[in-house]
Amino acid sequence: MTVLEEMRIRSLGVIDDAVVELSPGFTAVTGETGAGKTMVVTSLGLLLGGRADPALVRIGAKSAVVEGRLALSAGDPAAVRAEEAGAELDEGALLISRTISAEGRSRAHLGGRSVPVGVLAELADDLVAVHGQTDQQGLLRPARQRGALDRYAGEAVAGPQAAYTAAYVRLRAVATELEELTTRARERAQEADLLRFGLNEIAAVEPRAGEDAELAAEAERLGHAEALASAAALAHAALAGDPEDPEGVDATTLVAGAGRALAAVRAHDAALAGLADRMGEISILLADVAGELAGYADNLDADPLRLAAVEERRAALTALTRKYGEDITAVLAWAERGAARLTELESDDDRIEELTAERDRLRSELSQLARALTDARTEAAARFADAVTAELASLAMPHARVSFDIRQTEAADEASGVEVGGRWVGYGPHGVDEVELLLAPHPGAQPRPIAKGASGGELSRVMLAVEVVFAGSDPVPTYLFDEVDAGVGGKAAVEVGRRLAELARSAQVVVVTHLPQVAAFADRQLLVEKTNDGSVTRSGVTVLEGEDRVRELSRMLAGQEDSETARAHAEELLATARGAAG
Repeated sequence: MTVLEEMRIRSLGVIDDAVVELSPGFTAVTGETGAGKTMVVTSLGLLLGGRADPALVRIGAKSAVVEGRLALSAGDPAAVRAEEAGAELDEGALLISRTISAEGRSRAHLGGRSVPVGVLAELADDLVAVHGQTDQQGLLRPARQRGALDRYAGEAVAGPQAAYTAAYVRLRAVATELEELTTRARERAQEADLLRFGLNEIAAVEPRAGEDAELAAEAERLGHAEALASAAALAHAALAGDPEDPEGVDATTLVAGAGRALAAVRAHDAALAGLADRMGEISILLADVAGELAGYADNLDADPLRLAAVEERRAALTALTRKYGEDITAVLAWAERGAARLTELESDDDRIEELTAERDRLRSELSQLARALTDARTEAAARFADAVTAELASLAMPHARVSFDIRQTEAADEASGVEVGGRWVGYGPHGVDEVELLLAPHPGAQPRPIAKGASGGELSRVMLAVEVVFAGSDPVPTYLFDEVDAGVGGKAAVEVGRRLAELARSAQVVVVTHLPQVAAFADRQLLVEKTNDGSVTRSGVTVLEGEDRVRELSRMLAGQEDSETARAHAEELLATARGAAG
């Protein structure tokens, strides 16, 4: 379970330096008016990314600092988000701090890492629901109300919602692809024309892989045919002799003579015999080279017409490599890719037809699923309204009634909506419904959004009733109520305390209260006291137990700590609360 374990507050309002130790269950914060209890709410708001007001900095101090320690359970979304922001967890605990300078600058740290204040606000959505006369979070946001109602409805909404979400995601993908195909039709047609031109140009030349390199070598040979023929003839004459110079000495004759000389005496020395063998190999090699030189000279083509044809073919290939690749192999690869792309472009009409049919089918499916979602939400909203209204009757609001306004917004046109009940309405990932929680505080009053339909004190009680009904289906680790008991007393105050205790069974609940009937139900009671100089110091926030708690409840009841009647009433309240908890 995620729990806010402790807060340290320095130089904030009337608080000089104090530590607030909180319990996993129900913590009540009490103290005389003006003692600084509300600074607990303010401090938590700052830890959760609230607006930094330099007026909060204690007079004479350079800055105010609020530090908090959260115990996070494994896999908690807040822990994941904190680690994504670079924070480090200390044995399952996350340290948060917020500093406000007297000049108005604000800094935030998360797990030892400096982070934007917005990161703290992101964590707040999953960590704490704050309900006070001037600071309301959580369920006052319509998006959160819709999500909470869906979880309250259970499988009745979860089933069609899962199917709807899958169809919605696919529809967005289909619509995106269809829009691209239709809005870029001209560009795609131009691309297809360019591809056809290039492919036709390449096809007209019919290049072969490596042909450009082969022709370059042939052109080099044909362009120097005379020099090559002359060099081959001279080399052949040096090796095999010149028929026109019978007296000339050639390499083949000389090597043959050397071989015969060695052969005559090879039997007398093994080393000389090896040299004689090598001389024989040289003689054979010279004869082979001489023969190849003679053939080369005979086969050398010095035809200028062939050279012209080669150069013309090379020019055609060069025209292709200038446009489509650095060599003919690259040109052929471009042609292969271009042909595949052209096939894809030419099949656009068929693809558009397929996507249009799928889009229409998905829209029809979404319409059916959206109707199912609306019906399930409407049924759950009625059950919810009855449950919360019953809660409010016990919280001194007997005539108040809560309801949900589930409505749809007309779509600008058919393309941007789905048809539900004969109307084209806007839709989103969660359906077509806009969900808002309404309150009619007394008979005859028009239901209004809960943030506008209740006074400050009533609003906290309404939110308490809502949170009690939603508890379990819309879990938030920590709830903070300020002035939840405004305007109530007697039996209604006891019921407020009882419901806070009930909510604390599944979450951490922190309440700033003036009512002993509420404080008596707390698992832990904190007393905030000022010193003689009007400040709250480290010793000014204490945990009350035993006799100390009875004395504080007596003071809250009668304004007198030592009144025997008040003490008896305080003990009775504690006994009643323990009995209710049992």
